[in-house]
Parts: sequence; structure tokens; C-alpha cells
Amino acid sequence: MQRRRKKGGAENSSHRPSLFLAAPIVVLSGYHLRMPSNSSAPPQQGQLKDIAHRAMLDNGLQPDFPPEVTQQLKSLTAAAQSQAADIRDLRQLLWCSIDNDESRDLDQLSVAVDVPGGSTRILVAVADVDALVTRDSPADRHASINTTSVYTAAQTFPMLPERLSTDLTSLNQGGERLSIVIDFTVSTAGQVTAPEVYRARVVNRAKLAYNSVAAWLTGQGPAPAPLAAVRGMDQQLKTQDRVAQALKAVRKSQGALGLTTLEAQAVYDGAALEDLRPDEDNRAKELIQYFMIAANGVVAQFLEARRFPSLRRVLRQPERWPRIVELARGFNETLPPNPDPKALSDFLVRRQAAAPATFPDLSLAVVKLLGAGEYVLKRPGEPAEGHFGLAVSDYTHATAPNRRFPDVITQRLVKAALAGGPVVYDDETLRTLAAHCTLQEGNAAKVERLVRKSAAAMLLQSRIGQQFDAIVTGASPKGTFVRIRQPLAEGRLMKGFEGLDVGDAVRVQLTHTDMQRGFIDFIRVPASH
Repeated sequence: MQRRRKKGGAENSSHRPSLFLAAPIVVLSGYHLRMPSNSSAPPQQGQLKDIAHRAMLDNGLQPDFPPEVTQQLKSLTAAAQSQAADIRDLRQLLWCSIDNDESRDLDQLSVAVDVPGGSTRILVAVADVDALVTRDSPADRHASINTTSVYTAAQTFPMLPERLSTDLTSLNQGGERLSIVIDFTVSTAGQVTAPEVYRARVVNRAKLAYNSVAAWLTGQGPAPAPLAAVRGMDQQLKTQDRVAQALKAVRKSQGALGLTTLEAQAVYDGAALEDLRPDEDNRAKELIQYFMIAANGVVAQFLEARRFPSLRRVLRQPERWPRIVELARGFNETLPPNPDPKALSDFLVRRQAAAPATFPDLSLAVVKLLGAGEYVLKRPGEPAEGHFGLAVSDYTHATAPNRRFPDVITQRLVKAALAGGPVVYDDETLRTLAAHCTLQEGNAAKVERLVRKSAAAMLLQSRIGQQFDAIVTGASPKGTFVRIRQPLAEGRLMKGFEGLDVGDAVRVQLTHTDMQRGFIDFIRVPASH
């Protein structure tokens, strides 16, 4: 089963150049794939795999691991262990992971600890990938080329071999693992204080899944079996949820953007691709999202305090702010003439309350107009560029090292700072890596987008001539693009695009599909009444 992850700062990016914003998370290129029960690959899936493999190569990504990586894996027989005096023993805590149902590459665990006065310590344990994937080793060199796992509707191309990412460097249930712990206290008002970063040994007590945990938290389902099996885990999750909601309230008050875009799930029925269906946000996903936002901020501040450079995740002020102002004006709302995240956030809150059914369309338009996030070098003492969508000045990526190379780089910087040693990457190397990671993130998004369109073209090939309601998702000299909802699919508007801009609603007719090239063509037609 393949999926686009919604965790750890996947911005997604939608993960996607990805764009990680405040709740709900924005993920633009995520696809889940429910595989058929029979072991043989369905013919359609085989075609999509061929398309995905070719797209990886065409976009400068390596779809397969070279022989030297396979050779390296033969020498790795167990998870990393260490008895170093600076590694704390936190195996007794009620750690748990929350992820997609099918996830096996578990990057982080969380636990809550009550402290006097009503505050709560939140501990986030991140897999110590660097303990086995040493710098310049074959697996590291491959990861430094692709820089990210690539999730398509046909298959996943993992950044690290599954022997590592789903086993030896994964925080699997019941297994003792080395980790980097990001420890901070959250007041009843949602303020983060007393940040610490250190190494520790941990054990995942319960591997939990978003949907079942969310249903239980909201009273719509029973306690998941792994939760019920661990004494005290029920109260543990309720505490974590309460703290996450407090963090959410603070983020919103400071202007973090709450955007909801539709993430699709590719569903197979036997040998046939049946549909691309929306995947919904929920309370458990919010829990992880807000913990990761806080943890990534703590790591950025930790490196700055130690006078270490860092790779920052930034989202600059949007160049297309005037178009966002124009969209707001269409709802009889006024935004200031210059980019203002708090004003935009308040506008989005009002629109979600007023029209929740169409809010994903508005969200998608805003995401497209905000532009893509990027990685940049932050040298100690220099001003931080910040993240417009999160309304924060200090933000890095540190919580998903099994699937994202910037997080591995950050992990090595953190471990060097903890050890009191020299900086492990010079400024020029970090600057080059930042640019390369940004480039490859964009290339991965191109691959995911192409396979997504190929899957959609496959679904739509029998529906030529049908009409759909759509929203404009792109308008530039390269073309005008629209998205329909059933199935979730994006294509090019070949006729009638004059005067349209991102966020406009239109009525379109499907005229042509090409699965191999991922082409879906529409023309504009008069809106139905």
C-alpha cells in the first residue's frame, strides 16, 4: 500500500512542492493507494509503474538503489545501539506513534508528561537515522541525490531502502531505538517554554493510526486495539490532544494559515483503478501537525543558540498577494494592500465558517498563489527569513529523517552541537545542499503530479464529452489549468481560458485524455443553471 505522508512538516506540498501550514495541513500532491488483495499487479498499475519509473529518470531522480547500497545493507544486521553517557534512558515512558494505517517508516513518537502548575511537557522522539546512515556511505549518497521519498499513485520510491526506513531506523512498536528527543513545556494557554534537545533510548508502546484515533477522540469510534492494550495510553492520548488544541489556538492567533486542500486516495477494485477519492483531515492528524510545528521550531532555535548554521524551511511573502486581495474582494472582504498573514488567516477562518463545503477550493487557490516553500542556509546571528504560512521566523525540518534528506542534515548538525564538536557542514556545502533539496523536492512533485494525472486520465478516458464544475488552479503563459472534484483531477483548459485567473470557478467539458503523457484536456462551456 502506497501513500503520501501527512506528517512531520510535510507541506505538503502537499509533502508537492509541499507546503506545510497550520491546521489543517496543506498537501497538494498526496495520493494514497489501496492495493488489490491479489498478489499480481493489475495491468493498469503496471502501466502506471512504468510511467512513474520513466518520470523519475526524466526529472533527475534515481528510481532504483545502486548495487553499492545493496552491499551496504548486508553489513547492517540490527538497529543502532549505544551506551554513551549522554544518552538518556526514556524507555519507560508511554511513547506512541500516530500515522497512516499502512505506514511502516515511523519517524517520530510523542508522549506527554504533566508538570506542576497545569503545564504539560511534550516530548517528541525522532528516529536517529544518522546512527546507521553515516555521512558519505552508499545509502547516504543515494539519499543526497533524491533528497526525498517520492509517493505516486503507482508506487513509492523511498529515499532510504526499506530495510532501513521500515525496520532498522524506524521507531517500530516494541523495538528499542536511539532517538533525538525534542522536549518542551506547553502552558495551559499554549505557550512553549523550557525547550531542550538531547539523545535518548526509546520504545514505541503503541503503533496507532490517524483515522481510528481521531474517531475515538471525537467519540465516533471505539478505542483502537493497540491503545486499549496499554494501560494509561487512553489518558495519554487525551492529554496530547488537549495540548495540541492549545498549540493550535496560539498558532491561529498569531496568524498561521488554516487551509484545507483535498488529498486524494487512489482506490483499486481488483485489477482496475476505480477512483481518486478525497482523504479527510482529522483530529489525530492535527495532533501530530502541531507537535511537529513546535518541535521544528525548537530545533531551529537550539542550533541558533549553539551558534550553529541550519537549513531553514522558508515561505517568502507571496508575490501574487494582489490576486489574493482580489479573491477576498469577491467575498465582500477587504485585505490590506501588503502581505499580512494575520489578516489572511482571519479571512480564511471566516470563509471556512461561512461556506465549509467550498472552502477546499478557496484553500487550493490561496495555496497556489502563496507559492512554494524552499530550503535556505541560516547562518548564526543573521536575520531569519521566516515562514509566511506558519507566521513564524524560526522553522526547520527535523522530524522526518527516514523520508527527507534536509532532516538528516539537521540531525547531524544537532548531534554535533550536542557533542560540542565542530560544525559538520561548512556554509558553502549547506548552501549547495539547500538549493539541491529545493530543486529535487520540485522534481519529486513533478513526478507525483504526472503519475496522478496519468491515473486520472485512465479514469476519465471513457468520459470524453462529459461536463464538470471546476476551479482554475494555474494561469500563466504556460497554460491555464483547472481541477475537477469527481474524480479529483487536474487538466489543461484548451479553449475559453481568456481572462481567467487562479481561484475562478468555471464549467468545463472533457475533450481528450492521454494516459502515457498525463494529458487531460478541457474546454470552457457556459455555466449550467
